[in-house]
Amino acid sequence: MTAVGQVRATSTEAWAAARRLLDGLPDGRGLNIAHEAVDRHVLHGDGVRTALRVIAPDGGLTEVSYAELAGLTSAFAHALDGLGVAPGEVVFSLLGRGVDTYVTALGTLKHTSVFSPLFTAFGPEPIRQRLTLGHGRVLVTTTGLYRRRVEPMREELPELAHVLLVDAAPGEVAGTLSLPELLARSERTYDIPATDPETPALLHFTSGTTGTPKGALHVHEAVVAHHATASYALGLGRDDVFWCTADPGWVTGTSYGIVAPLTHGSTVVCDSGEFAPRRWYSILQDQHVTVWYTAPTALRMLMRAGAGLLEGYDLSALRHIASVGEPLNPEVVEWGQETFHRPVLDNWWQTETGAIMISNRADVPVRPGSMGMPIPGVEAGVLARGEDGRVLVDDCEVAELGPGGTGELALRPGWPSMFRTYLGEQERYERCFVGGWYLTGDLVRRDEDGWFWFVGRGDDVIKSAGHLIGPFEVESALMEHPAVAEAGVIGKPDPVAGEVVKAFVTLKDGYEPTEELRLELVAFGRRRLGSVAPRELVFDPHLPHTRSGKVMRRLLKARELGLPEGDLSTLERES
Repeated sequence: MTAVGQVRATSTEAWAAARRLLDGLPDGRGLNIAHEAVDRHVLHGDGVRTALRVIAPDGGLTEVSYAELAGLTSAFAHALDGLGVAPGEVVFSLLGRGVDTYVTALGTLKHTSVFSPLFTAFGPEPIRQRLTLGHGRVLVTTTGLYRRRVEPMREELPELAHVLLVDAAPGEVAGTLSLPELLARSERTYDIPATDPETPALLHFTSGTTGTPKGALHVHEAVVAHHATASYALGLGRDDVFWCTADPGWVTGTSYGIVAPLTHGSTVVCDSGEFAPRRWYSILQDQHVTVWYTAPTALRMLMRAGAGLLEGYDLSALRHIASVGEPLNPEVVEWGQETFHRPVLDNWWQTETGAIMISNRADVPVRPGSMGMPIPGVEAGVLARGEDGRVLVDDCEVAELGPGGTGELALRPGWPSMFRTYLGEQERYERCFVGGWYLTGDLVRRDEDGWFWFVGRGDDVIKSAGHLIGPFEVESALMEHPAVAEAGVIGKPDPVAGEVVKAFVTLKDGYEPTEELRLELVAFGRRRLGSVAPRELVFDPHLPHTRSGKVMRRLLKARELGLPEGDLSTLERES
């Protein structure tokens, strides 16, 4: 057997072992995400354990046991039956953080319909696009969101048969139904249908280069990866109190905000309030959070608030911190060590992979700035790209780069949470695979020890005088300066070099945007980065961000080139 064959065999064995950690439906009737996340705990006698702790904006706490969650999700599945919703039809949610989100997601999966979450900050057009592309049959939302975002365009959604409002009485809003009423009259037990592991389960929309969202479809077998990666990369177990701060409208909010922790029988903290440093520290303390999964942007905001804010808070229960959503700057890793006495551990995955693929681990010394190493069962490679930015292919063979080379991150297909198609776009899906690899679109390098380091999105990378420069690397270096709170880096067109590096910098409180400081930062960048340092640097106190908190480099570049914002993908502004 070849070395590659040995790796693939090992990968298969790793996922088979992970599958054996789950129950499967009784009597060998398949594998259902909702059963693994809720019902099996009740069958094991753990129904009294707390599944959810939902914190209201005013600080009020609602606790839901696994038995109660099993009953509510069963009632939701019965409600779908009563509405004539067929297995495989798509149920959308437009909800914030709360019990209703968990009931909708897991009740839909029990019913073997497909669950698709929407981000509550979306405007009417992104909502219409997704409901149309996903052939949405049911939408669960609030009265306020329905009136503002959906009702004015309801006639443009002929396939949307039912709108269920979580906060309305029967007949209160024309053209809708009251979810509380439907649940009140439904049974609290439900026989989950036999569920083939390849049954469609989750539909997550991600950005497309044309601005049209892509619907990545995942199946019930994804729960194997959700469960295994939560253990391996996040250290989750039965006795943990877990807080994932991701919005439920995005893939992280489903994979690790709902499914993964519940499969372990953990207690999930869900905060319905807005971000505020003191509020977050209070939650970590009062709920005795042991595992915290949050975004680098949020951590940088906590850094900016200052370490003194932590005085008086007891965070001794916290043993594991991990980041999600964007690359993690090294200084955040080190800040975590100084502030919480443990590093923040980075990991890498994307909507299409459905679960964490590369990660740091708590039992291995962290390398600040590294994505980590592939989790068991995942084979990752770095593939060479040509001048046109595409992976080089010769007679269906691709060139894999050795240590130190920058190329496209690629994964061998076959992990359980791998998306199965782009809904209605099979050809587009097939173009993601070349020479036996799934192409991620991210540029990385791998060091001598097999650790992976993020360079940038393939379309973000700056090409200057023949060099490929990752904006993330430059941003991270600039943020090591004590005056810098945040940085955004782009390639500015240049007639000689092709592009030169330009940095936009937001300063921390207490620093003034003087010419002297600008020159100091330019010099600092050159000392840290050499030839790839910014040639130009400007101060910008209001860097543009996506809804999830990432700096929008494309908008910075559009402004630099004098292009109207309308030339940018709609979704880039939203996601």
